[in-house]
Amino acid sequence: MKLYICQTSLANKKIFMQDLPTQRHLDTRNADHLQYRHDLLEIAVLGGLRTDTLDRMRVTLKLKVDHTNLRHNLDLYNSVQVDKLVRLVAERLGIGTSVVAAALADLTDLLEAYRLEERDKAMTEKDPRKILSEAEIKAARLYLSSSNLMARTQADIGKAGVIGEETNRMLLYLVYKSRKRDNPLHAISLGSSGNGKTHLQETVAALIPAEDKLEITTPNWRKFTTCAFL
Repeated sequence: MKLYICQTSLANKKIFMQDLPTQRHLDTRNADHLQYRHDLLEIAVLGGLRTDTLDRMRVTLKLKVDHTNLRHNLDLYNSVQVDKLVRLVAERLGIGTSVVAAALADLTDLLEAYRLEERDKAMTEKDPRKILSEAEIKAARLYLSSSNLMARTQADIGKAGVIGEETNRMLLYLVYKSRKRDNPLHAISLGSSGNGKTHLQETVAALIPAEDKLEITTPNWRKFTTCAFL
């Protein structure tokens, strides 16, 4: 495995309800089962809504009219998928396409507001950082001031579960530690499939406080440009 390091500066029967009074409400009491009602159309968001990203709104919906229902998974920000769902619901549930489209548009607006509210709550919650006790601070200072710091750190990384890869594991740890500097280092791990790249990265990353890291398994360029990394 090679580890590269660089520096950076950071239709049929239809129900038409246009003449009926609109009743819109999003019930968020159960975050894993959000419920919305638009006149005769009931929609449940199964599994809730992810709040860690704003560039998509992937949801699993259960749409119901009387005793007939339909389940569908889509991105509410994808107009093609939404248009297909509107036609499908109109056909399966016997409701006007304009009503379905209006309900989905309204639901999307409400979900947007809900997601932003939840993100604001998360940001104002109690600081998740671990506060060290006096004894822990004393032990940390003793560890850092003792001789052979690099050798002891290398050995302790091995005790954390990284077998072999002495050079790479130490380099990766130092890269992660550089997050506190004005010009932090970044690392790219290259190697054949199955030779331990992910294990090495995850095991060493486990030594970094949770509040100081963001682990991403699916590439997203917006995250690369807006988030702070290890």
